[in-house]
This record gives sequence, structure tokens and C-alpha cells, in this order.
Amino acid sequence: MRRGAGILISLEGCDGCGKSTQARLLCERLLAAGLPVGPAGAPGAVVREPGGTAVGERIRDVLLHGTDHPEPWTEALLYAAARAELVARVLLPELERGRVLVLDRFVDSSLAYQGHARALGLAEVLAVNEPGLCGLLPDLTVLLALDPVVCMGRLAGSPDRIEGQGLAFQRRVAEGYELVARRFPERVRVVDGGRASGEVAREIAELALATIESRAGRQP
Repeated sequence: MRRGAGILISLEGCDGCGKSTQARLLCERLLAAGLPVGPAGAPGAVVREPGGTAVGERIRDVLLHGTDHPEPWTEALLYAAARAELVARVLLPELERGRVLVLDRFVDSSLAYQGHARALGLAEVLAVNEPGLCGLLPDLTVLLALDPVVCMGRLAGSPDRIEGQGLAFQRRVAEGYELVARRFPERVRVVDGGRASGEVAREIAELALATIESRAGRQP
């Protein structure tokens, strides 16, 4: 399957770090710059994970809002299945159209949450995702770094199943993201998420625009 000329940017971090807000702000900034942001059928939209497809949204409901508590490998495989559907039905076709896609989570979430926090192993979780990824990884991954204590204090309303795992779990997630950043230094950029939202948004936009310009310069 062809990768296409589009750009894939993912935002990652512990629950409550502000990545969903920053993903939305980044889409707004890139739209203002005249770029073709989001899927063609939903211009300007953030693509969320798990979700983004009919099948993915149903899996999301099982993973985050169901009353059952899947075993760790069941959880990891469900995330991988939702991701495979998203790659095939949304990401690869839209990248082939030259779209700039902003993801609220991607495979690095599985590495941090299931690979490290659930102790399944980063390499093992990556291996089960690889067939569905079809070789696709982000051009840029922005990792919002923030103390898990602060992250948990930011969560509002009723927590979903993952958010409700507690502080010790979120600390392991943060450790997992540190491992991910060290493993993929060529694409992962760590951004201090503890600053004012506007300041964080400006840094992320600068990173994204630099990545887009660099990719454009490599096109034949």
C-alpha cells in the first residue's frame, strides 16, 4: 500500500496532559496556513484513536466505556484491530490525497499503555500492530510531558476505564512514553505540557510546520 504525499502528525501523552486540546489548536493553526488539514470529508477535523471509523468507534466503546475489564492482551489486540481499520480506511487513502492528518493518539499509545504500563513489552506490542500499520508511522509525534499528578488533577467528569486506573498506572504510562521517545528519536519531540496553552500550541505548530516544509522539500 502506498504511503502517499500527505503528512501524519500524532499527539501523545498521559490522560489529562492536554493533547486533545492541542490537537484541535494545531488543526486550526494549519488550516489558517492554508493547508489541507483533516480527512477530505471532514476538513479541519482531528482523527481520534481508538475510533475514526465505524468499527473503531464500536471498539472504542468496548475499551473505554464497557463494564467488562479485558485481559491485557485482549486490550492490546482490540486497540491494534481498531488501528488497522483506521489505517486502511482513513489514513492511507487520505495521505494518498495529500492531506495533513492530525491524530489524537496512535501506535505509541499502545506501546506506553499496554507495552509498558501493562507489562506486555514494547517490542511485543509493536509486533502485533505492525501488520495493520502497513509500514505507516507518523512523520512527527509530539509527546506532551506533564507530571501524572497534574494530569489526573485536570481530568473532569467521570473517568473512562483507562483514566480510572489510578496514579500508579499513569506513572507507568509516563515511563513508557519516555522509552518510546528514546526508541524513536527521529520522529518523537517532547514538549513541556505544563506551560500556558498558547505557548505550548505555538511550539507544536512550529514543529509541525517545520516537518511539513521538510517533507515538501523531499518530494520529487
